Amino acid sequence: MDLAAITSAFVLLFLAELGDKTQLMTMTLAHRYPVRPVVAGVFSAFLVLNLLAIGVGAALYRYVPTELVLVAAGLLFLFFAWRSWCEADGEDEEEGEAVDGRSAFVASFTLIFVAELGDKTQLALIALAAGSGAVWSVFVGGTLALWAVSAIGIAVGTTLLRRLPRHWMHRAAAALFALFGVLALGQVLLGSS
Repeated sequence: MDLAAITSAFVLLFLAELGDKTQLMTMTLAHRYPVRPVVAGVFSAFLVLNLLAIGVGAALYRYVPTELVLVAAGLLFLFFAWRSWCEADGEDEEEGEAVDGRSAFVASFTLIFVAELGDKTQLALIALAAGSGAVWSVFVGGTLALWAVSAIGIAVGTTLLRRLPRHWMHRAAAALFALFGVLALGQVLLGSS
């Protein structure tokens, strides 16, 4: 396991997901249903999504030249930095609506899976896995980050959101995405010199 890849994935995804619509949706599910099935559903959804992401990232690492992957990842990170910065100035997103007639596990899994499929954090995980080649380390770091953010949302989300303004979390995520983007592009430029 690559500790640097685990740490990078954890920090990036933790900040990117903190205060996001998915965390708000998780808080809503935890208020509506018993906590254990919500935790199981949310954690399972992130596990499946992250396995899909590292599979795509591993294939890119194996079959696409590293320089091309780094340029694409760098541009993707810069795009997400811009989006996160813009989201800090935007209005609060609507929370997911409650799912009636389903078990808490199925509702939690389905809502999180659909909300996060193709989301910036999943694409960031793909880029990290493809850029580093340390797919299992990226998987561990990313999954732990998303689970930690979900646990915070379930346990103390409402208190946390009152104390830390969402725009601060979006700005921190934007800065981190920008840093990773510049580092990826810089790696290509330094490697070609």
